[in-house]
Amino acid sequence: MYDFKTLEQKIEETQDWLKKEYQGLRTGRATPALLDSIQIESYGSRMPLNQVANIGVEDARTLRVAPWDASQIKVIEKAISGANFGVGVSSDEKGVRVSFPELTSERRTSLIKIAKDKLEDSRQSLRVAREETWNAIQAKEKASEISEDDKFRLKDELQKKIDATNAALEELFKKKEAEIQS
Repeated sequence: MYDFKTLEQKIEETQDWLKKEYQGLRTGRATPALLDSIQIESYGSRMPLNQVANIGVEDARTLRVAPWDASQIKVIEKAISGANFGVGVSSDEKGVRVSFPELTSERRTSLIKIAKDKLEDSRQSLRVAREETWNAIQAKEKASEISEDDKFRLKDELQKKIDATNAALEELFKKKEAEIQS
């Protein structure tokens, strides 16, 4: 019959991409994942922040970055400040404290809009994957590898997978929206 492995792989990649994008959206809560994109200059090469320091949650709006080498504190402070996250950065002898201000209603609205845009990007990616799979099924039918009945049964199966994935993506969005508004 037809193997949906490539479609399932694209579905998984799409869901993973959306989860990762949503982790990077700053909400009212401080999470270590917000600093994942920061790279610092360390010993002559660029390294992700989480490879040169421990990142912990101090309270709901504060992260503590504790570098393994105290000489890296100023470099880390500069990198976080330069990332333009709109956060307060201060350092002491133990490490760097990153304070996230309360979100304004305008900022919340814009974050929800960004989250919706990312949801739409993932849906678009899913539509492309569905189209590629449907074209492959039609090609198999034209080549007489499957019957017309099988083609329509596979189309129904394909649509069920797409609908389930769209529901899962929508659920991710709803969680993120609730997190932003809380």
